[in-house]
Amino acid sequence: MKTLYTIFVILFFCCEQQKSREFDLIIRNGVIYDGSGEAPYKGDLAISGDTIVTMGDLSTDIGISEFDAKGLSIAPGFINMLSWANETLIADGRSQSDLRQGVTLEVMGEGSSMGPWSPSMIEEEITSQGIIKYPIAWSTLSGYMAYLERKGIATNIASFVGNGTLRRYVIGYDNRQATSDEIVQMQSLLAQEMQEGAMGISSSLLYEPSRYADTEELVALSQVAARYNGMYISHIRDEGPYLIEAIDELIEISRRAKISAEVYHLKASGSEYWSKLDTAFAHIEAARAQGLPITADIYTYPASSTGLHVQLPEWVREGGVARAIERLKDPSLRSQVLNDIEFEHGPDKILFVGFKNPDLRIYLGKRLDEVAQILNKSAEEAMIDLIVEDDSRIQVVYFSMSEENIAKKMAKPWISFCSDAGSFTNQGLFLTQSTHPRAYGSFIRVIGKYVRDEKTLTLEEAIRRLSSLPAENLKIKRRGALKPGYFADIVIFNPEKVSDMATFEKPHQYATGVAHVWVNGVQVILNGTHTGATPGRFIKGPGWEVRDKD
Repeated sequence: MKTLYTIFVILFFCCEQQKSREFDLIIRNGVIYDGSGEAPYKGDLAISGDTIVTMGDLSTDIGISEFDAKGLSIAPGFINMLSWANETLIADGRSQSDLRQGVTLEVMGEGSSMGPWSPSMIEEEITSQGIIKYPIAWSTLSGYMAYLERKGIATNIASFVGNGTLRRYVIGYDNRQATSDEIVQMQSLLAQEMQEGAMGISSSLLYEPSRYADTEELVALSQVAARYNGMYISHIRDEGPYLIEAIDELIEISRRAKISAEVYHLKASGSEYWSKLDTAFAHIEAARAQGLPITADIYTYPASSTGLHVQLPEWVREGGVARAIERLKDPSLRSQVLNDIEFEHGPDKILFVGFKNPDLRIYLGKRLDEVAQILNKSAEEAMIDLIVEDDSRIQVVYFSMSEENIAKKMAKPWISFCSDAGSFTNQGLFLTQSTHPRAYGSFIRVIGKYVRDEKTLTLEEAIRRLSSLPAENLKIKRRGALKPGYFADIVIFNPEKVSDMATFEKPHQYATGVAHVWVNGVQVILNGTHTGATPGRFIKGPGWEVRDKD
């Protein structure tokens, strides 16, 4: 009798152990790249709500919904370390050009941010709006992020606070050092935004008024961000002749403020400076060897994109774009402006991609030398007149980098990726402008061109640098990896078929090969098509957790 009872107990527990568990979704039979950089493995993944619950062999379990990923790869959602989706998400929250590459988190705020804004800054922002028009119902960065979340967005969002925005708030566009009282004011504004979820402090030291900040000011602001475990991230002061000095300034800020620091879109710009990249690597890696947490991000193209106005003399640009245009309109200054223009990149290497004035959009896709010839003017004269007529900085592409250097950067384990662009839908008002192909291809190009075609790095390493590396650098919890307990930001793709389709001539073309994407457990891409779902959230930085300790 005792033996029979024992057998019964054993059978009962065996049956219990084999009892099926039920989940909201099970993804089966995929090749899992978990974001660690370790070798992939075949397995299943179960999701309930917004969270990954378990992984492995789930053959005895049941999903309310089930998906067969046989022949496909599964990865954590990718992170865009430098996104300019701040306005494009207002116009269209689907974030299609990024989502269709597997991007599930947009990190914004390069040198300028969508708050904090004073009443006069709000007025200026409304006046300067381009093709995307929108009311401004917020004054803080956290208010803007909450606004987007309420409006509905498909991707998650995060942002840095721009030092240029803090300067505008406290100082305006004055080209001078901040006083001690002004630094205290900026520190107070920054502390408030860090407490509300900002990722850290950013700078864009090529542009006004950010570039008017000296090292001491940047250290003082970074010390506040460090108090909340944030990051300092920078478009450094120079990417050409003074690249190394600019790198060294960022390292100094990191050391003095005791803060992690990242270089936005690391590059050596201009063929005469391409050789400086190796020295830049050496300086960063020496700092890392000393324990300083220095990293960088890149986009995967040999051309950059910014305003045409950066080709103007510094004295013309002082005070911001509006002041520069006023000076360009002054006939008494025209000859001096023309005399002082020194193109960093030749007119044949400058491609027009964005005009505010609809009448000037006939020049989209043309280079400055071509347009100058059409207008029967010198390149200098054409540039001045176009900026005045457009009443804007004019968005252009600069062909200034080397493919060889991109391959070198791809090999560095501390480099993650960005688009440095908006996130678009290839229809409607977005087609009234051109753009850089990086908006549609920067991330999938990592997998297609540099992993599959050129074998510059392995797929598991590429996935790590697209996901867990930036998440760790940003100190974001429960994202950037496929692990039980992590949020279900998931990408399913075919590594043999992924391809960036966008070109400089025809940039508004979606990448191919990404079949399915989930954000916070909600499917937003199904069989390569957007579902219309908008589950994106405001992802708060580490300061959110320590705000009560301040």
